[in-house]
Amino acid sequence: MLFDYKFHGSTSVESNAHATQMSFAPDVSREPTYFIGTLAKNIAFREAISALNGVVVSDLRFKPKDKTEYKAWAAQQELAWLAQFTAHQPEVEAKINTIKEELSTIGKTRETVLGPYYKARRKYFDYLYEKEKDFWFVLDPVITVHPDEVFFECFSQDESTYGKLGCNYEVFKNIQEFACGTTNIDYSAALYNEFQKIRDYKETQFTVEPAGFKVQTAKEDDYTEVKIDLPDSWVRGFLQVSSAMTLPARTFDLHPMDVHNICYVLRRQKEKTGPRSIRFILRPGQPVVLQVDPWNYRITCHRSIYQGTEADEIRLWGRRRLLILERLIPLTQKFTVHVLGSGMPSFFIADLGHMNFTLGLSGWTANDWSRAGNFDLMAPRAQVDNFTKELVFKSLRETWQESSQSLAKRLNLEKKLVEGALAAYTQAGRVIYDLDKKIYRLRELSRDPLPMDKLRFDNPREATATELVNNKRVTVKVEILSDGTTELTGTVKEQNQLLRPSLVIDADERMTQATCTCYFYSQNKLFKGPCEHILALRIAHTKEHWWAKWMPN
Repeated sequence: MLFDYKFHGSTSVESNAHATQMSFAPDVSREPTYFIGTLAKNIAFREAISALNGVVVSDLRFKPKDKTEYKAWAAQQELAWLAQFTAHQPEVEAKINTIKEELSTIGKTRETVLGPYYKARRKYFDYLYEKEKDFWFVLDPVITVHPDEVFFECFSQDESTYGKLGCNYEVFKNIQEFACGTTNIDYSAALYNEFQKIRDYKETQFTVEPAGFKVQTAKEDDYTEVKIDLPDSWVRGFLQVSSAMTLPARTFDLHPMDVHNICYVLRRQKEKTGPRSIRFILRPGQPVVLQVDPWNYRITCHRSIYQGTEADEIRLWGRRRLLILERLIPLTQKFTVHVLGSGMPSFFIADLGHMNFTLGLSGWTANDWSRAGNFDLMAPRAQVDNFTKELVFKSLRETWQESSQSLAKRLNLEKKLVEGALAAYTQAGRVIYDLDKKIYRLRELSRDPLPMDKLRFDNPREATATELVNNKRVTVKVEILSDGTTELTGTVKEQNQLLRPSLVIDADERMTQATCTCYFYSQNKLFKGPCEHILALRIAHTKEHWWAKWMPN
């Protein structure tokens, strides 16, 4: 998806012995959004913004070794090995040795000629990585200015981790002027090193530059227009995060030392076999117990008592992403954890006093947010007419942030209608739910409306599966097998056909087996992924199981 940005100048940090000036260049093609203030919490802001940078550069995807050079060398050696294996006469061996010497001489000459090129190429890429990381990391953060706080949002490189840093106005002093709105900022990766120079004894000026929004006709060269082709999965991931935040979840607090203990175990140990999960064992009125697999290390969090009413055991994967929180531990008063379920997304909110840092993790590292599941399908879909939707949105725009209950009271509407309207705008990327303060916030992810028909689904089969579920053409039967796996069977009515898909889900929430009586499955099995009927069966089961668990009545 192509996004057009227009920046006036570039983001910069200027530092001397007495002061630091941070100036962020916003996208001036959007509505004027700016902020000027002086930091009052220098060290806390430095650590929090550095943790956010940890999200931006995070990439835990498996990276196989590059065997290109070895394969090229093996191809050259193949004929020599074959001749050597079949050689039985001395003269043939002599010819082989002569050819090998010639090849060795040619190889040395080749290294002499091409060696400087390879070194220069390696040096160039090292330079890009160290000095010009913008060539590697192009997903600029999104910054939003509201009447009560300024917050940054970003995504990791592997799109499995979401980060949000919210700064109340108590973090600043001498606030000069601001204009509410959302904009993309020109965020250079080199800024990370500049952030480390922030000190308490130096005054730090924080500016989302307003100068670029002033009308200029004689200095058009001062503006830089940038076109960035963002992957659809990046945008889709943002939308899924917003939807997941609105869903009910198990919530409990962890003491900062409990998070430190998790990081300590992960730093000391390197797993070589599965399962690579961390278990949260929750018992009402008792300390939260953490079990780190596969070593079965148990951490009893004596200072973190579970206040819930139901016992539960929840497993999370991709636990090494929690190391992003390591830098925040000395500054955090408590961590509030929101867990949607085993293998489901989770949110860790660090309470930094006048700041809050939200770390959103998909079910596991390889399952990024865009493929983690259609969480908007799990949200209740109240039927809301367009007039009511626009009324709710305009009312939210007046205050920029408000709870659904307050909006319903102010507009004299039912709460479920207001929440249905807000859910629709959340899924469209225009509203975000603030987990920390339990309110909805206006946040336009892009200048122009997003093409929801393109972003809604990852592939056509997923769209068809969703339609089948919404039209109530799917029936599900659940059976727990003796080995602990879950078998789903059922029927899907499509046109004049009654199809019978089935699948098995293991303890890691992975689909291990699946069959269907449709033509697509008979031709492709699972080589091209599951058919729409298998997907529909799992979506229907997830939706039914979800609301049966959280809203049994």
